[in-house]
Amino acid sequence: MVFEHIYQNHWQKVFRLCMGYVNDVDLAKDLAQETFVIVLNKLPEFRSESKIGTWIFRIASNNCLRQIERQKRYRKVQLPKHVTEENEPEIESEIAFLYKCISELKEVDRIIISLELENIHQEEIANIVGLSNSNVRVRIHRIKEKLQAKFKNYERKI
Repeated sequence: MVFEHIYQNHWQKVFRLCMGYVNDVDLAKDLAQETFVIVLNKLPEFRSESKIGTWIFRIASNNCLRQIERQKRYRKVQLPKHVTEENEPEIESEIAFLYKCISELKEVDRIIISLELENIHQEEIANIVGLSNSNVRVRIHRIKEKLQAKFKNYERKI
C-alpha cells in the first residue's frame, strides 16, 4: 500500500473524528497528523486482519483518548477576553454547534457518532470500539436522540 494514497483517502475522515473528540481545529489537525505519523511507522506491521480504514480509525481514537487524558492532567489557561485569536477558521454555526455537542458526549459515544457520521458500517464501528453490533446500534440511536434534542433547543434560541 502506498502511504500517500492512504493519507489522501483518510485524512479528512480522521480530522473530523478528531474534531469530534476535541472540538478544536488546531488540536484536531495536530492529532490527525500524529495519527498518520503512527500509521506511516506501523504500516509494515499492518496484517490486513481488518480494513485499513478500521485500523486507522482505531489508531486515531486511541491517539485522541491519550490527548484527553493529557488534558485532564493539566489545567487549561484561557486568553484574556479582550485578546482575540487571529486566523480563526470559519466554520458554519450549525457545524460548530454539532462539534460542540459531540465533544460533550462520553468518550466512547464521541467515537461512535463520529464514525457513524463518516458512514462507517456499524459492524466496523463495533470492531473499532470493542462493543457488540447491537450495543453500537442502540448507542447510535440514543446519541442521535441527544443531539436532536440539543439542536431543537439551539434552533429555539436563534
